[in-house]
Amino acid sequence: MGTLGRAIYSVGFWIRETGQAIDRLGSRLQGGYYFQEQLSRHRTLMNIFDKAPVVDKDVFVAPSASVIGDVQVGRGSSIWYGCVLRGDVNSIRVGSGTNIQDNSLVHVAKSNLSGKVLPTLIGDNVTVGHSAVIHGCTVEDEAFVGMGAILLDGVVVEKNAMVAAGALVRQNTRIPSGEVWAGNPAKFLRKLTSEEIAFISQSATNYTNLAQVHAAENSKSYEEIEFEKVLRKKFARKDEEYDSMLGVVREIPPELILPDNVLPDKAEKALKK
Repeated sequence: MGTLGRAIYSVGFWIRETGQAIDRLGSRLQGGYYFQEQLSRHRTLMNIFDKAPVVDKDVFVAPSASVIGDVQVGRGSSIWYGCVLRGDVNSIRVGSGTNIQDNSLVHVAKSNLSGKVLPTLIGDNVTVGHSAVIHGCTVEDEAFVGMGAILLDGVVVEKNAMVAAGALVRQNTRIPSGEVWAGNPAKFLRKLTSEEIAFISQSATNYTNLAQVHAAENSKSYEEIEFEKVLRKKFARKDEEYDSMLGVVREIPPELILPDNVLPDKAEKALKK
């Protein structure tokens, strides 16, 4: 970094430090009415060397997730709380409509027993369950990786294949389309049913919808959050069955109405009525 670049970086650093100091001072001046947010130095998107993440504007990346280096994430995907996608020694590519759920880890391979340099490629409409580990693998479109599963270098999960929760898939294993593999080490368990294949696709859609709700919640201001908190307290003890017996109709504020895509049973109940 040249002298000018170093000077600009230093100025930016001190401006950020000044902003945090002003926030703390403002909180103290507000006395008993203040709301002090704990400012974190955590960076959701982070460059490493000359590699920078490329994330579509419609992607939900949770505030506590980390997307680092040579990572690309496609439209409508979601990276949930506590996830780490680290593209430092190779690249990570995530397609559209894919969800990588809480505390999952996606990394790449620079060296291994096979001597292969492997990126990680995750296709469209893939579901990766909570706390899964995907390392130097290829997961094709509309595949399903269960909670806590571990996929080692060179694994290929074909389209419409499923890795069961807790499975350990050994290096260079190929899981054919339409099959479920489970166990440690993972082995063929059975064929997927047509209902299960449809579920994989629906799971990705559900998470895309849910991600939109979380993105909206994360973008709310302090005033909006506090207002909704008061409304929830006010309506917490209202019993719909008791109200119906008394003939009382209460208008639920729109702020407390969850979208149908968060509560899928809600739409079904409305139709039955």
